[in-house]
Amino acid sequence: MARPLRIEYAGAVYHLTGRGNRQEKIFLDDDDRSGFLEILEKTVHRYNWLCYAYCMMDNHYHLLIETLDANLSLGMRQLNGMYTQFSNRKHGKVGHVFQGRFKSILVEKDAHLLELCRYIVLNPTRVKMVDHPGKWQWSSYNATSKRNDVPAFLSIDWLLAQFSKQKTTARKCYITFIAEGCKEPSPWEKIVGQTILGSESFVEKMQAYLTPHKANLEIPKSQRQAGRPQLTELIPISIRGEKKNRNRAIIVANLEYGYTLKQIADLLGIHYTTVSKVISSHHR
Repeated sequence: MARPLRIEYAGAVYHLTGRGNRQEKIFLDDDDRSGFLEILEKTVHRYNWLCYAYCMMDNHYHLLIETLDANLSLGMRQLNGMYTQFSNRKHGKVGHVFQGRFKSILVEKDAHLLELCRYIVLNPTRVKMVDHPGKWQWSSYNATSKRNDVPAFLSIDWLLAQFSKQKTTARKCYITFIAEGCKEPSPWEKIVGQTILGSESFVEKMQAYLTPHKANLEIPKSQRQAGRPQLTELIPISIRGEKKNRNRAIIVANLEYGYTLKQIADLLGIHYTTVSKVISSHHR
């Protein structure tokens, strides 16, 4: 299976995960975690990132990052590469620390950033390492709720401003918001095409980056769609019950003729995420 394409642009927000090679621990002690945070701070500063949340477990980490420039891969190469050097040198090892390349989910900021900030800091409680997120010192929870000093690389102003203009009130609301998240389902159920978490319009916009025909987007929409067949001609009733033929027609309608996920989904009476998965599978 081909790896999902990276979508990089200025102002993109990502949930990032790095896991240990062969599922081994990447943090053997607290000094390792402190070292990782120092490298993260340097990376955030050098690449002009905003870090909204983080959590370090034993064999993986979670980050929520906004890239003010289109440089996600460059920054992650430094973060994981420098930590690998640090860890190997400290523990007298050689070779890979991380399992392949990092995983990234592109996130619609206004719709899901709060939800993911909550998901990230609740990781230790979800796997029962602690019974309250404040008891795990290696996440952004305590800094955001003002239990600890805020690290220089952590951006909490936007997050707290979503609750109140008054920081004291905002922090109280943040604490309540995190506590309520224990009952919420995983946000990963909403991911489209392995890589995108957002509204229908956001998915539609990002879909352009995932198609081999994105160069065609430079041509005005009116020209690209001039004279195209009707959608009912591309996906006739006769093939809608045949999944293989239907899916082939969906791909043609979207990639060659520019019909949107919603237009196709409405015609077929299915959810737009189902259409997106069909198109995404075409690139695997």
